[in-house]
Amino acid sequence: MIKNIFLVLLGGGIGSVVRYLLSYFLTKNSTTQFPWATFIANALGCLLIGLLFGYIQKNNVQNETLKLLLITGFCGGFTTFSTFSLENIQFIQNQNYNLALLYTISSIFIGFFGVLIGLKLFN
Repeated sequence: MIKNIFLVLLGGGIGSVVRYLLSYFLTKNSTTQFPWATFIANALGCLLIGLLFGYIQKNNVQNETLKLLLITGFCGGFTTFSTFSLENIQFIQNQNYNLALLYTISSIFIGFFGVLIGLKLFN
């Protein structure tokens, strides 16, 4: 268990630093209000988790270390949107469309509502 926690910590830390650097360099000279850094991090994170998970599935890789370090850790630290997207794709692949729709709508609603409540508590 300690090894697994360390792998997630290491991957997540690296993913978070990469996310920070991406955000720093993209917003450094930006004149737009569109959150390009978040948008690009989410898009890249989704591509990366798809590549990693696809490779693992196609090659039947049973390496838990690789999954914890790169998927749970790095992708999770870089963007949780990638995990959210992968989980929804898995629901759809398993023809669990209602759960995919419920998960998507409830995640967006609860996410927005949570932020709103958090902000209102300090105003």
